[in-house]
Amino acid sequence: MSQQSTSGAAPYGTRRVAVVVSGWPRLSESFALNELLAMQDAGMLAGIFATKRGDAAAQHPAVARLEPFVHHLTDGAADDQAAEMVGLLGDARVDGVHGYFAHRPAAVARGAAGLLGVPFGFSVHAKDPRKVEPDELADRSRAAACIVACNGDVAEQLRFVGAHPILVPHGVDLTSFAPTCADHRLGAEPGTPLQLLAVGRLVEKKGFVHLLEAGAQLSIDWRLRFVGDGPLEDELRVTADRLGIADRVEFLGSRTHAELPELYRRAHVVVVPSVVDSQGDRDGLPNVVLEAMASGLPIVASDVAAIPSAIEHDETGLLVAPHDVDGLVAAIERLAADPRFAAQLADRARRRVEDRFGLPSCTRRFLTILETAYA
Repeated sequence: MSQQSTSGAAPYGTRRVAVVVSGWPRLSESFALNELLAMQDAGMLAGIFATKRGDAAAQHPAVARLEPFVHHLTDGAADDQAAEMVGLLGDARVDGVHGYFAHRPAAVARGAAGLLGVPFGFSVHAKDPRKVEPDELADRSRAAACIVACNGDVAEQLRFVGAHPILVPHGVDLTSFAPTCADHRLGAEPGTPLQLLAVGRLVEKKGFVHLLEAGAQLSIDWRLRFVGDGPLEDELRVTADRLGIADRVEFLGSRTHAELPELYRRAHVVVVPSVVDSQGDRDGLPNVVLEAMASGLPIVASDVAAIPSAIEHDETGLLVAPHDVDGLVAAIERLAADPRFAAQLADRARRRVEDRFGLPSCTRRFLTILETAYA
């Protein structure tokens, strides 16, 4: 998603916070980029410390704005990385250290904060709490000055170990992701194939194989675009070929968020068929859900993890059970058969993100929590 400045929105900047991230930069983690940019704009950012290298390929255009703040720590134990981080900070003022994920970044943040004599906290997003042993997660949570959870599903994982996370959703840029012209909406051009869009890493938890299986059963003319890359691309291509639908499916690879709005504008329906994978991993609230809602598009999504916190069935989208191929078919064909209903869902979805998930209001809440926790 694109970035919006929060400068001038609130009197932040009395606290200086060093942030520990995982891989940097990461094309799939625009939520981190948005919040770090907000910290920079507010004068709160003391530095960004990455525990490992991120994506070497396409990057968000705004990554360059943060480059002066970024340090890549040497591979090693969390305590070693914490000590290196403190050395890199030198005499810089630091009021708190915030880990952007519950696993390695939170461990490094805790170690660095101990050496500096300041409080630490951390954010949680999707699978990162499950990468930490429950006893260690509970101990880390008790020691933290704040824990920020971006969705209710991951917040519940923290509550299970006795933690008390603060729920702050990631916002979406309502300017870049905006409703498409009515002339391009579903049903506006009779005879045009239904344009389906799926956005996300090509991994098991995204459930894209079930979308291909559903496509093979659709009784309408359709096309499908996948945006993203990942280890299952070859398998998905083989599946599309086996099902006899390869000529209807296009794999576009990774795209930056500067490129995504145009892809949403070309789509009629966005499908998010997420599942809990064989290792127990699952999405939180995927970026694509909020971006599609902001773009004024009807959505078919799985009733899993935190997706129902944004998509209310028959109100702001259609929900189906995970792995339910027949349910996907029925939902997609229902929208295709009733463009007026699809437009109503899309309009209500846009209003929902305006009310709850606008980027400026979400980042202001995030900054307020940090300002208070690291006082």
